[in-house]
Amino acid sequence: MTEKITLFRTTRRILFGLGAVGKTGTEAQLLKAKKVLIITDPGVVQAGLLEGVERSLQSVGLPFAIFDGVEPDPRIEVVEKSVEKAKKEGIDLIIGFGGGSSLDIAKVTSMMMTNTGKIDNFFGIDLVPNPGVPVILIPTTAGTGSEVTPIAILSDTKEKLKKGIVSPTLFAEVAIVDPKLTIGLPPSVTAFTGMDALTHAIEAYYSINATDLSDLLAFRAMELLSKNLRMAYAYGENLAARSCVLEGSLLAGIAFANAGVGAVHAFAYPLGGEFHLAHGLTNTLMLPYVMRYNILGCPHKFVQMAKAFGEKVEEISELDGAEIAVRFVERLSDDLRVPKRLRDVGIPEDAIPRLAEAAMKVTRLLANNPRKITLEDAVAIYKSAY
Repeated sequence: MTEKITLFRTTRRILFGLGAVGKTGTEAQLLKAKKVLIITDPGVVQAGLLEGVERSLQSVGLPFAIFDGVEPDPRIEVVEKSVEKAKKEGIDLIIGFGGGSSLDIAKVTSMMMTNTGKIDNFFGIDLVPNPGVPVILIPTTAGTGSEVTPIAILSDTKEKLKKGIVSPTLFAEVAIVDPKLTIGLPPSVTAFTGMDALTHAIEAYYSINATDLSDLLAFRAMELLSKNLRMAYAYGENLAARSCVLEGSLLAGIAFANAGVGAVHAFAYPLGGEFHLAHGLTNTLMLPYVMRYNILGCPHKFVQMAKAFGEKVEEISELDGAEIAVRFVERLSDDLRVPKRLRDVGIPEDAIPRLAEAAMKVTRLLANNPRKITLEDAVAIYKSAY
């Protein structure tokens, strides 16, 4: 068997810990910034979460402007507005601050500052020729891992589908990850974003492109998330639990940036694109059904996942051990009061055929899945989730 050459990439600098957001100004100075654009959403501004970033930039005398037009599942048009703002203000550093949507818009805004053409031209893998302006990413949710990935997701309203731009040029120069910023997250958001992070870890772990390095990160992420997500959900002020969940999200992000995610995300994208459901919710809905389908592709990986979740799998068959991993995820979703069925969130049954067809178009992700999926399989998986 020929040795496979693997490549591991991640963000150049990662600052993690309580109060890390106070280092924003210093990091911006190291990048020789003269004027900064903070990209965020209206909810973050109203919650007063920006104050720490603003104080840090002011402390080093760096002027900044704010673009707060980010929306959930952002459309291409949002980037066009943020780029216009950045060019008008003479920006040479972008800070993405907020949930995954704000971080993704920051990445694509940076990219469009230095690359010509329509955004549509860059959907796909390695299609961005020029690095963008420097970017610092600061997450306020513990889920997407976008602060350490070379990926940005936008909604194509015409095709009713989420599309990805994947390029090493989208890696941020700096990720600043501060658990204090997640303290105010309501339980529902904690649940959806935390399960999103767990999905990243699981799919990275059983991806056909997984490596020893990505497995180490994904396994540790599964340990942290499975042991702490319930506590962060039940009592949001539990700073130790919040820190562990955010660290798990960070590690899962690094893992899937290198190993990729699979069919769970491919099946979730059409649900978000057509029915405008939160990404974390759609991933959580589809996760156990896709996992159960995938068991045959790598049962040994599922047994290891069960161990990461703290489940006992000794003295039982490999397939039984694999099923325990799926049942753990189902029980966790129940504890977090996440809807279990597509019908619970208003998806009509007659949408399944077109959802399946849309999912099959997400070939970038299906290529990572440990078991091949046909259109008939896709329909069956959606039906099992209905």
